[in-house]
Amino acid sequence: MVNLQERVLSYPQYCRQFICKDSLITIFNCPPEARLMKNKFSDLWSQENYIFYVLEGKKTWHTAHGSYEISEGDCVLVRKGACILEQFFDIGFCLVLFFIPDEFIYETLKSRSAPITKINEKYKPVIRLQATDTLKSFFVSMYAYFAGTSTPDKSLLELKFKELILNIVDNPGNVEALSYFSSLMNEPQAVSMERTMNDNFCFNLSLEQYAVLCNRSLSAFKRDFQKQFNCTPGKWLLEKRLQHALLLLRHQGKTVAEAAFESGFQNISHFSRSFKERFGSSPTSAKEITAMNP
Repeated sequence: MVNLQERVLSYPQYCRQFICKDSLITIFNCPPEARLMKNKFSDLWSQENYIFYVLEGKKTWHTAHGSYEISEGDCVLVRKGACILEQFFDIGFCLVLFFIPDEFIYETLKSRSAPITKINEKYKPVIRLQATDTLKSFFVSMYAYFAGTSTPDKSLLELKFKELILNIVDNPGNVEALSYFSSLMNEPQAVSMERTMNDNFCFNLSLEQYAVLCNRSLSAFKRDFQKQFNCTPGKWLLEKRLQHALLLLRHQGKTVAEAAFESGFQNISHFSRSFKERFGSSPTSAKEITAMNP
């Protein structure tokens, strides 16, 4: 899968970039030729949460929990993880984009005077933010920095990141985003790992990438996973993907190729072989599999 943050960094000719503390990146991306992804559908993932405001155009984020068409005037928080990005090549796409690590969000909100409360237990992969005049003005004001020739001081950039986060959480209409930010501060690591895996199991990420999303080294990820799920990550992922594929084949009318792709399998032959070993029938006979294998 394509790492979105790395892809953005590899195309400085398409957009101006500012880096703060080597981990916070902002870009202003507008030219029609700035095609960071060459295909209509592209698998991508990000190890950081990212927030952006769309000035022009549209794209669709396909996730394990639904699809989200994002267009002009939308402001969204995309939680770290994987998705399939659908592009529309007949129109341009212009946005102001921020990648924001968990730690920075935590440090910013820790000093907030008002208490942070957790309300939800589940969060959408793509959280729409209420684009108030204040928030829109903030994003539009960033244009001046990108249009200029000088690079803002890193301390000023850090303040802009903090301003963005505080603008979001101070708006009661952004309760889901606030609750998600709260989970980054207060949620046990075991709960965070379970959510991350359930949100991203159907994407073809490596174990190293899953470890990064769970804020662990690979060895710590394997150890903690075994302790929490009582099996290896590879075994758990295979079972989740096969059950998801069975659901797609039996109840959503997906083709074998579609079910394999949407369940995180690299190729159809591997999928078909694994499916038959697990359920005793080929994917084309999925509807005949008994209810004891739901």
